[in-house]
Amino acid sequence: MSKDSTTSIDPHHKPYMTNLRDVPKVGGLKAKDGWVNMQVQFLIDQKSADSDKLLVGWTVLPPGAQHDRHRHFNCDEFWIVVKGHGVMYTDDGGERPSGEGDVVFTPRGHWHGFKNTSGEDVVLVWGWSGAGSLEAAGYESIEGGRSH
Repeated sequence: MSKDSTTSIDPHHKPYMTNLRDVPKVGGLKAKDGWVNMQVQFLIDQKSADSDKLLVGWTVLPPGAQHDRHRHFNCDEFWIVVKGHGVMYTDDGGERPSGEGDVVFTPRGHWHGFKNTSGEDVVLVWGWSGAGSLEAAGYESIEGGRSH
């Protein structure tokens, strides 16, 4: 690599590392906006890591918890089911079984969501490409209307 190739590195942006135990749960997420009994942590985002185009999250859904059908206008979303199983909501209004090891990608503007239908916690690792905050994601819930 030549010396010239480093000139595009922003000296203000540094590598970032955290640990689940050090990241607070996101407050203010309301059931009326589709966040039903969820425990959400933003592991990498605009606020913590100065990341304006990527957000990585960790969510625990206790039995019966769900993220209602919703969409994002400004970012794509992926999730990986790390533990447990339930149903994912599909773009056409249906439901599809989803469990441990499933990797799901939803392009921006498409409806999606997840409900824990089991008797154990579901753990999801998920992320947005194109937004570093909920406000930047362009979030809209079927149940609660547009919230960001």
